[in-house]
Amino acid sequence: LAGRYAGKKAVVVKTFEDGQKSRQFGHALVAGIDQAPQKVTKSMSKKKILRRSRIKPFLKVINFTHLMPTRYSVDVDVRSIVDKDAMDNAAKRTATRINLKKEFEKRYLNRGKNSAGLQFFYDKLRF
Repeated sequence: LAGRYAGKKAVVVKTFEDGQKSRQFGHALVAGIDQAPQKVTKSMSKKKILRRSRIKPFLKVINFTHLMPTRYSVDVDVRSIVDKDAMDNAAKRTATRINLKKEFEKRYLNRGKNSAGLQFFYDKLRF
């Protein structure tokens, strides 16, 4: 991603190959992680682990030229939470973002050991 969310990771929810009336270029609706969870160690308490596992999500419509695809896939069910009307007004966007936060945090806490795509998605990008 480019701009404010440069270096952030996101999942493509819906693509608009030919554009629309408002955006006459190819673009995609993405849901991503603005603030990644912090590092957690074994010695931390359950309460501290939950607090450090918080995630701040974002929703954005982005031009294809500002996206960089990776080989990873994520099995977070984002399409059921985010619909095409989610970006219409601020109230819907906020409600969708809250539901995204719950889903991302739930999936982060219940991830397995050998889930490379999920681990990549939740790690902060170092550059």
